[in-house]
Amino acid sequence: MKRIFYLLILGLWACEDKPETKIDTWFPYDESAIIEENAEHESEYMRYKLIQSKVSDRNDLWKQIEPQISDFTAEDYERLKPLILEQDMMSMQNAISEDKLSYKELTQWYLYRIVLFENDSLSTLNNIISINPTAVEEAIARDEKKSDENHPIYGMPILLKDNINFEGIPTTAGAAALQNNQTADAHIVSRLENSGAIILGKSSLSEWANFLCDGCPNGYNAIGGQTLNPYGRGEFDTGGSSSGSGSSISANYAAGAIGTETSGSILSPSSSNSIVGLKPTVGLLSRGGIVPISSTLDTPGPMTKSVMDNAIMLSALTGEDSEDKVTIGNSPDKKYWKSLEESNLEGMRLGVMKGFLEDSLYKVNIKHLEELGAEIVEVEAPEVDLSGFLTLLNLDMKADLPHYFKNYAGPSVELRSVQDVIQFNLEDSATRIPYGQARFEGIINDTTSAVEFDSLKTRLMSEGRRYFETMMTENDLDAVLSINNWSAGYAAVAHHPALTVPMGYEKNGQPKGMTFIAEPYSEEKLLKIAFAFEKETKAREIPADYQ
Repeated sequence: MKRIFYLLILGLWACEDKPETKIDTWFPYDESAIIEENAEHESEYMRYKLIQSKVSDRNDLWKQIEPQISDFTAEDYERLKPLILEQDMMSMQNAISEDKLSYKELTQWYLYRIVLFENDSLSTLNNIISINPTAVEEAIARDEKKSDENHPIYGMPILLKDNINFEGIPTTAGAAALQNNQTADAHIVSRLENSGAIILGKSSLSEWANFLCDGCPNGYNAIGGQTLNPYGRGEFDTGGSSSGSGSSISANYAAGAIGTETSGSILSPSSSNSIVGLKPTVGLLSRGGIVPISSTLDTPGPMTKSVMDNAIMLSALTGEDSEDKVTIGNSPDKKYWKSLEESNLEGMRLGVMKGFLEDSLYKVNIKHLEELGAEIVEVEAPEVDLSGFLTLLNLDMKADLPHYFKNYAGPSVELRSVQDVIQFNLEDSATRIPYGQARFEGIINDTTSAVEFDSLKTRLMSEGRRYFETMMTENDLDAVLSINNWSAGYAAVAHHPALTVPMGYEKNGQPKGMTFIAEPYSEEKLLKIAFAFEKETKAREIPADYQ
């Protein structure tokens, strides 16, 4: 789609030497055409009721950005573009070490780019909810202390899915009920900052991590509105629930982003937006300070444009959290990126699911893997029983959300239960829950007993493990190959890590990902396999309208 430029960023001469950048006021636009066009879309997840938020004003976002880019011009943006656009973290670090780029300029470039596209009604993706008002100030501090000994994530601007606590801007989970939820940092945020990363802001998401309404569009929330896919605004699904993280990284709005997954919420938006997404083993990364669905299944994970960047981010996120017991003994300090350059597929045994071979992109990419030296083994997925999966989520969230409210929410949040959220939403349902709240109501109506729940959790994990172990043990496999988030539910209940990498595009331009799944705590192996695959295929292409 041809994007028409309006004059959105005005250069006003404040002095003889350099213009002062100002941001035009945002005015809501007529969204009726895209809503009408999508009313009969073949996917119910694309039938929008609204695009723009009725709760927040985008000009509040610009107020956080404008002072930070006042000395950054269109000329600066174009000059630095070759050093940043589609570049990985190592390349940008090299440019900085050679004094071709600074951390301040890098941060400003991303902020400028966000305004450039998000302040235009014909290109906005609605994928950013909030901006860190001190991001550039922090970048200047990074410039003063740069060193060859720093972690590769040092000075890199990172977006957080807006269900991850960050001190300084609210953590909303996209919900009007949490609009003013000012918190301390989540454990993983502290880990990122300890390595020198800069939190650029918060990316949008499916509200309450896609556990509010039933059959509603992926990527919608009351605070941010409807997130769109840069490969086809209103044409292709963003995937969910980490939709804003997927859309923003694909559009080059930050160096990397953090998503969260219960079942498919990193894999789905990553594959839908042609980026690399890792759903780690539950227990590798802390969930402390993250608005939950399920303490049994939840995990954060990195979302990036490349496998190398994913490995860099994962290394910065690891670390035991005394408040999240599953990490104790399971979250080692590892430099995952170090071993990637030596990776190859010689002797790797990869399981190809026979049922997926009808997919032409999958089939072509299996051949690439074989040419790289992998041993390809066709496998049949066993029948397993995942009935009761929704009950697991219901019962976990009924307990885990109150735990978040009590231990991690800000002092202004008076909510204490799922029922409190339901009641709050009913006070202004048209604005707060235009698609309803059927999943929240399902939580309240679920009468499963504690004994039944314990039995259910044990059975689901056993069935998930059996699904993969039947294929992997019998065939001595290093990993199983899937597509997008098609096997996400099995990986979720089994606590198996899954890594998706761009593998190409359908004839209509829709992205698709190859997803590698292996045994728990085998992230390093997955990253090596994926790195070799990515190096050979180089499948990712920047969205045409976001170059």
